[in-house]
Amino acid sequence: MQTNLADFIKGTAEGEEAEAILRACVHCGFCTATCPTYQLLGDELDGPRGRIYLIKQVLEGAEPTRKTQLHLDRCLTCRNCESTCPSGVKYGRLVDIGRRVVEERVPRPAADRVKRTLLKEFLPRTHLFKPAYGLGTALRPLLSKEMQDKVQRPRAAGHWPTRTHARKMLVLDGCVQPAMAPNINAATARVLDALGVQLVVAPKAGCCGAVRYHLNDQAAGLDDMRRNIDAWWPYVEREEVEAIVMTASGCGVTVKEYGHLLAHDPEYAAKAGRIAMLTRDLSEILPAFEEQLAARLRGKITERVAFHPPCTLQHGQQIRGKVEGVLRAAGVDVVLCADSHLCCGSAGTYSVLHPQIAHELRDRKLATLEATGAREIVSANIGCMTHLQSGTATPVTHWIELLDRALAAP
Repeated sequence: MQTNLADFIKGTAEGEEAEAILRACVHCGFCTATCPTYQLLGDELDGPRGRIYLIKQVLEGAEPTRKTQLHLDRCLTCRNCESTCPSGVKYGRLVDIGRRVVEERVPRPAADRVKRTLLKEFLPRTHLFKPAYGLGTALRPLLSKEMQDKVQRPRAAGHWPTRTHARKMLVLDGCVQPAMAPNINAATARVLDALGVQLVVAPKAGCCGAVRYHLNDQAAGLDDMRRNIDAWWPYVEREEVEAIVMTASGCGVTVKEYGHLLAHDPEYAAKAGRIAMLTRDLSEILPAFEEQLAARLRGKITERVAFHPPCTLQHGQQIRGKVEGVLRAAGVDVVLCADSHLCCGSAGTYSVLHPQIAHELRDRKLATLEATGAREIVSANIGCMTHLQSGTATPVTHWIELLDRALAAP
């Protein structure tokens, strides 16, 4: 694809990156076949190929409009298109660049501005979100159906292991997960403790940066990333930990990109690269312990389980088959649903900003998951879990909770 960037972005780091991505696109259209919003809406501009053209026009100097902004907003950033693109187009990075440029030039309606500001200022601050979420669960019967979908009663975290092990790994607590699902990290700590690994939380680490970054407050998102690097660096510098474990794939895909996103920051570039290199999704850690898990868990989990692989795991991080492999090694009858590559509609804050599309995608996903006959649905990201649970009575949990329950069973 030929490009002729406008002066405002030509020669900049973002401009050079965007131009390389645009030039890689051959306009083949394979991406439209797996784009959830294109499948729902049937509009070329609501598919990756159309959005790439919109971004190209803006970067070449065309004036963006509210319509341009809306088509870019409707993108789930599921990155399914990247998995099917034969040319390796890094669409996720391009849409981040395009959204930022359009955000600077197109004023949003007041209600949209307020909603986005609340999300990016409230969600990443655990000290605000956690008590508010607790109050919401207490008042849940009085809330609207839409709010009840978002405010679900969390499972108790249970105990955190106190044993010391020679092998240590850091874990990211995140921003909303400690309030919405405190049991996920606690269950991870218990499972790893049983396998001889100590899980450590750095007190000053928080939101991975994805919330603000993907709401187009990219400067604030990068600040969140720098704060995490500062919190983790003493452990990394002293070589006290061998990995940084992510129990939410949405956070994992972002932390793994720290090196790229902060490559032009002279103070943080090297540290960010080191942090990204140490970062592992939980599904990348557990395969090394499959024999131990098999010895302890075979025969304990007898019911069929359906696994929903989050987009941030299978498309963002390009990790496929690892969760299923660990569960099968532990004797679990785990299945994938039809069209398991498609997004459930959660997509971070997307389900709040575009509820109609998000709910339609959720209902489609749940129909295929329930067709498997599974008695429980497991996933690997808090956003997917909460979104799916809002539409079904079938329990939706993190896959590590399944192993934790089985280890605790007699």
